[in-house]
Amino acid sequence: MKLTKTTTALATLALLGLAGPALAEIRIGATLSATGPASFLGDPEAKTLEMLVEEVNAAGGINGEQVELVLYDDGGDPNKARTFATRLVEDDEVSAIIGGTTTGTTMSIIAVAEDAEIPFISLAGAVDIIDPVKPYTFKTPHTDRMACQKIFEDMQKRGFSKIGMISGTDGFGASMQAQCKSVAGEYAIEIVADETYDPKDADMTAQLTKIKGAEGIQAVLNPGFGQGPSIVTRNYKQLAIGLPLYQSHGVASDGFIDLAGADAAEGVRLPGTALLIAGILPDSDPQKPVVTAYKTAFETRTGTPVGTFGGYAHDAFLILKDAITRAGSTEPAAIRDAIEATSGLVGTTGTYTMSPENHLGLDLSAFRMLEIKGGTWSMAE
Repeated sequence: MKLTKTTTALATLALLGLAGPALAEIRIGATLSATGPASFLGDPEAKTLEMLVEEVNAAGGINGEQVELVLYDDGGDPNKARTFATRLVEDDEVSAIIGGTTTGTTMSIIAVAEDAEIPFISLAGAVDIIDPVKPYTFKTPHTDRMACQKIFEDMQKRGFSKIGMISGTDGFGASMQAQCKSVAGEYAIEIVADETYDPKDADMTAQLTKIKGAEGIQAVLNPGFGQGPSIVTRNYKQLAIGLPLYQSHGVASDGFIDLAGADAAEGVRLPGTALLIAGILPDSDPQKPVVTAYKTAFETRTGTPVGTFGGYAHDAFLILKDAITRAGSTEPAAIRDAIEATSGLVGTTGTYTMSPENHLGLDLSAFRMLEIKGGTWSMAE
């Protein structure tokens, strides 16, 4: 269903013949999982885009042109995402698309966007989205491969060489599990136990008991998102496994701590963004003004804590706004070229520098290794 179609009052008046010559519009499309199993990701993304479009229009638009946001809710269904992407291109005639809350919906949108040659900025994590590079597809979150590398980097520093993995069998979990296996050897990490769970499972004690019994195991990693990692974390505490537990960037939000329970989540480490530790960033950190401004605006508007996932949408809109401004055009090809030339753009997730060979534009330095202490986020020591 269509979630919203945001138009400006001035544009409406112009249609009625009450405001003189009509203002030109920049039409941006989005298909997000605002409801359904991935709504904890898609809802803040949708609210972020609506907020940013209102802000930019109140400030005069982009290059003097008002922005119209055409936003659909695909509920996390890849088939609906493809249908809505097609509608955005053929009926709504958008200049660019933001969306793909999940890897599954993203892959459906890619096929439409690439065929129509419309710039698409994904909000999902899998490395396959931008590797190999596709001409019109970009993304804002770190890849799952980068998350594995950041985690293994931290494990290596702590002297861990034998670990267990328990991964979700959903698209995100399976992709990150594969990526972690592919790079583990680069960090002299041996995976001595490898278990999986269905995202709908309500208990993972059987798998965790097997992992606990693995010889020489020093730490455990859970590639996954949704409610699964919170259940793993609770079961981990109940079994008194007592080894360091790492989670993925897919659960980098206050909601994970709430679901798992602060006591069970104590000491959990994961790679996250500056947004989660905005209050403790040094003033010298170039991301501090950006994350602080977004955090304040989002929390004031919604009354809910800001999270990593809304930040992905923030950065996608920032990249698009910057590209349209530099391109001086609403033509999809010109916008695409300008996105690819993005350089040194500071967002909530990191500082983006794209190129023809790199449609993400982030490196590992954009990740912060975080640890949950006292029910909140802190920098891992």
